Amino acid sequence: MSTDVSAPLIKNEDSPRGFAFALTAYLLWGFLPIYMKAVAHIPPAEVIAHRIVWSLPLAGIVLIVLGRTGDIRTALRSPRMLAMGALTAALITVNWGTYVWAIGAGHSLDAALGYFINPLFSIFLGSVLLKEKLQPLQIGAIALAALAVAILAFDSGGIPWVALTLAISWGFYALFRKTLPLGPNQGFFLEVLLLSGPALLYILYLEFATGEGHFYRTGLADTTLLLGCGVITAVPLMIYANGAKLLKLSTIGIMQYIAPTMIFLIAVFVFQEPLGTARMIAFALIWAGLFLYSWSMLRGSRGRM
Repeated sequence: MSTDVSAPLIKNEDSPRGFAFALTAYLLWGFLPIYMKAVAHIPPAEVIAHRIVWSLPLAGIVLIVLGRTGDIRTALRSPRMLAMGALTAALITVNWGTYVWAIGAGHSLDAALGYFINPLFSIFLGSVLLKEKLQPLQIGAIALAALAVAILAFDSGGIPWVALTLAISWGFYALFRKTLPLGPNQGFFLEVLLLSGPALLYILYLEFATGEGHFYRTGLADTTLLLGCGVITAVPLMIYANGAKLLKLSTIGIMQYIAPTMIFLIAVFVFQEPLGTARMIAFALIWAGLFLYSWSMLRGSRGRM
């Protein structure tokens, strides 16, 4: 998640307000599978289109309240910023689409695995693309994650593409998002703005050309759920963006496990998805890797104090 380059410098310390914001965002993301399961009867592409379209006015209102609309005007006049915004928008669309499909198709455990793998994949990206030096514990964490993926691939006879697509798309999204010189709220608005045209055209096509849309043809429940897609998309992101600025990176690093843990628990105990021996071993390896990663990060944080 990028930071607002135009904002004043903030001390690298935790605040109760920042913790409350971040915790709220992660809890909302943790309960998101229940909402996605409620719209599982609607094609994922249609759900994503509505997530985009109804996020736009909410994100716009936030920018107006914050007085940051000038940043968007600047971005719209910059071909480079537009190109980077289009790239990050494409990546987040892949991530959202995979997630929505996974929940509806009964692959919530794979979704949880993907978001557990994500921080380790981000370390790997930093090492390969940014030439960041890996600590021994971080190398061990990545090795455990790779072993977990290999076990799942061997057990299923193919790669765990849901988990890997989620981890890879979000990892590259975060990487490229850092190169976009916009704050988190402005960047999110730019992304949904760029996506809103195609998304709206697709919704209109479904509603009026094919008659297969679910916005008003299938009843008030579907209409309400699709309208709510904007709220469940935009609100957690913007709450998180404000919380992240008020917390240490190490604190955010630990808190990011809240959502995938909740997804894991909901998948097993609410959706009754089978865990299986291979998945149990894979998750154990991932959790061990995350422990090494967290320990390395905390040691580094204390060393800088």
